[in-house]
Amino acid sequence: MLGFLKKRTLTLYAPMAGEILRLEDVPDPVFAQKMVGDGLAIYPADGEVYAPCAGKIVQLFPTKHAVGIRSNGGIDILIHVGIDTVGLKGEGFKAFVAEGDTVNAGDKLLAVDLEFLKAKARSIITPVLVTNMDKVRDISLSAGKVAGKQDVLMKVQY
Repeated sequence: MLGFLKKRTLTLYAPMAGEILRLEDVPDPVFAQKMVGDGLAIYPADGEVYAPCAGKIVQLFPTKHAVGIRSNGGIDILIHVGIDTVGLKGEGFKAFVAEGDTVNAGDKLLAVDLEFLKAKARSIITPVLVTNMDKVRDISLSAGKVAGKQDVLMKVQY
């Protein structure tokens, strides 16, 4: 078989513990209408955020509310902690990585003060998206509750 026709699968592990939600249930039309990408969201049970796969940190917002990872296979993942959290200007967030860092699945990316976010942000719901859907053949999504860095969140065929 030709190499460029070979199907590959990227397993993404839950970056946070919590309850899985469909993107359509995210209280923000940009995410709910999949304008940024496809995937799902987590209603977090704690404030620990882990790398869902091995790759490189390609984006860490100055406000630390979102982080972008490019998997070793070239799939781009965005973890956006909460809704309307950019306005917090980094308060309530601590980063453990920087742009350009290489990470392994399960490496700690962020610590988030969920109680602060609950009081100050519109929602703590955290979308986890594949943003370069043009490279994706199929996504299979999990449902239910997940433990951070342990449970499979989704599988991406590309």
